[in-house]
Formats: sequence, structure tokens, C-alpha cells
Amino acid sequence: MKAPVNQPVDGRFRYRIDLAYDGTDFNGFAKQDDLRTVAGELLSGLVKIFGEDNEDFRMRVAGRTDKGVHAAAQVLHLDLTDEQLKRIRRGHGVAERLNKIIDPDVRIISFEEADPGFHARFSALSRRYRYSIADRSVAPNPMTSRYLLEVLWHVEVEPMVEAAKEFMGLKDFRAFCKERDGTTTIRELKEISVKRRSNGVIDIEVEADAFCHNMVRSVVGALMSAGSGRTTNAEIRKALKGKRNEHAYKVQAPQGLTLIKISYPPKTKLAAQAELTQRMRTLEDN
Repeated sequence: MKAPVNQPVDGRFRYRIDLAYDGTDFNGFAKQDDLRTVAGELLSGLVKIFGEDNEDFRMRVAGRTDKGVHAAAQVLHLDLTDEQLKRIRRGHGVAERLNKIIDPDVRIISFEEADPGFHARFSALSRRYRYSIADRSVAPNPMTSRYLLEVLWHVEVEPMVEAAKEFMGLKDFRAFCKERDGTTTIRELKEISVKRRSNGVIDIEVEADAFCHNMVRSVVGALMSAGSGRTTNAEIRKALKGKRNEHAYKVQAPQGLTLIKISYPPKTKLAAQAELTQRMRTLEDN
């Protein structure tokens, strides 16, 4: 395999990992002591290949999923030393080796040298999630029940489509997020769709520049209330202008949520996008 195109930074070379996982039995992505997480599972495999690393290989992920949330298209990067790379001929066969070592509810899709300027989190233009719901019109199916929310009542799609429009654009989603110190709740929701499949399952797809904690599942709660006839668009607009404890929309269960896409700019714009992303958002941003 050819030598890395990136020049080393602090003696390390950057690699990109694309992966998927069933989040059911994980306590989220981020590493946590004494809890099983996606990052913890990956690190256990990486240590067996590369040896111990007191910086956890400087792993950074595009989107830290919560407990029970799945991913079909997650992205992360690692920074590896030259000594570590000597163990695996510059990345050759690492995906296959990891898939033999780690548990089968995480699968490595690819392990490749990162393009110059690439940062898994900050270079991303957007993240796209899908939330799937089976209402009473859908026959119970144990093969899919881990990956969708099952409800016992009928949900109307058309009111959800109309209600979804209230969330579009650059807004402060503080009423639909669990706020964290030092972070912003301002997000640009680029696209949201609600469709019923031929088998009756309802898919809500949401794409934004980024999502704050619990945002997607909170928005889904509002849309489900609309589809169940329990709220109006006017009430959703009012909720968006208020605070988290001022509305009754439920944060929906995690098993229905899957990260399905991370979008990045062309190679020549990766570094510029990473720099732009790290600036604090304001409602005046265009």
C-alpha cells in the first residue's frame, strides 16, 4: 500500500473508518468506564492490533449516538504513529482483522487513509437520521422489532408531513434538546420527510448540519403527536419558541433511530469546512 499522502501531525497519520452497528446492547457510542459502548468495543480491537495507546488513538467520531441508537453509516478517524502502522503495512487488511476480533454487532465497512484536512466530526456537512415507526397497521415482526418503534394505535402521515415543516431551517432547538454546558442548541435543519413504506412502516428522515442531544427523538415525539391528533402546528410553533419543560412532547425510544448518512465536502474543502464548523453558530448565520 502506498505511503500516506498526509504529512504526519505530531508524529501521527490519520485514517478514516466507516462502520455500522446495532446499538441495542450498547450504552451509546462514547467510551465509558464499566459500560459497554461502541467506542469501547472498537478500542479493544484496535489495542489487539496496534498495542496500547494512552490517547485512545485520538479517535474522533462524526456523531456520538445515544444508548440504543443504531448506525448504518457512521464515520470516525484515528491518528496512528509510524510504529503502529508498521504492524499492519499502512492499513492493509485492518477492516477484516477488526471484524474478526470485535463482537458482531459492530462491523467495519472500510479502513482507509484519510484525505488531507479530514476530520470525522468537524469536516462533516450534515448528518442524516431515520426514525422508523410501526403503528397498528403493521404486522408484528420479530426480525425488525429491534429497529423500530411499535405503537398500538394508528398514526396519520399527512398531519406529520405538515407539522414537519415547522422545524425546517436555522432555529434554536433548545426546547427539543437536552442542553449541555459550552454547546449551542442552534441547528440548521436542511431536510425532513415523513413517508409510509409499502409494508406500512412510517419512516421519518431528518438531515441537519448537526444535532444536539435528544433532538431527533424529541422532534419525532412532536410529529407523532401531530399524527395522533394530539397537537397542532400552532402548538409546535409555540413550543419551538419556549423551553424544554414547557411542552409535553415525549422523547421517543432509541431503538427506532438509525444514523444513515454523513455528508462531506470535496477533498479540497475538508480543512476549510472543519475550521468553519468550529465557529459558534448564531441565528444570524447564513
